[in-house]
Amino acid sequence: MKLIDKVFAEELALSLLQINAVLLRPNEPFVWASGWNSPIYCDNRLTLSHPAIRKKIAAKFAEHIQARNIDVITGTATAGIPHAAWVADILNKPMAYVRSKAKSYGMGNQIEGGVKKGESTIVIEDLVSTGGSAMSVIDVLEFVGAKVPEICAIFTYGFDVADKAFEEKGIEYYALTDYETLIQVAEKHGYVDSDDIELLNQWRLSPSTWPKTN
Repeated sequence: MKLIDKVFAEELALSLLQINAVLLRPNEPFVWASGWNSPIYCDNRLTLSHPAIRKKIAAKFAEHIQARNIDVITGTATAGIPHAAWVADILNKPMAYVRSKAKSYGMGNQIEGGVKKGESTIVIEDLVSTGGSAMSVIDVLEFVGAKVPEICAIFTYGFDVADKAFEEKGIEYYALTDYETLIQVAEKHGYVDSDDIELLNQWRLSPSTWPKTN
């Protein structure tokens, strides 16, 4: 994973904390659907309610993508869709999105908006954890013959499993900000105590077994 802009990564991390799009509770963990205990909860959908933040996100994505030879901007359903639409609008590019599964009615589409065989597309994702949901979108796009050179996410936890999955697929993986940056910013601005940093770092290294009880 590569950060698109390290200075912007810190600015965005602070914005996410300020609007409660990211909550940190190292001593009162959240429980994910996977069953993992987590000291962090991230809901980037809250950026939709903050025009200044969402515009900065779209502008930074567009700045990154404009130098690339890309035909279509594709969003992941559902949280990636609005951001992909704003980026496509800035770049004056066609926009598509991929459903989690094909519709059971009408034309039975899974890709809406359309990506043609041979076209190149960048996938916009709001959040990457293990990379599984983004990878399923990429598989659908490649099945119809589209080329997916990279994925861009608003936030990533930076798990090794995601890095490995995209690397094995030969896909570049970029993010606007990440967990490591977020924790640094959170400590600097008083969102967590210095005593909690070790707990937060331990979770990042072994999320499936955190917290260890032995």
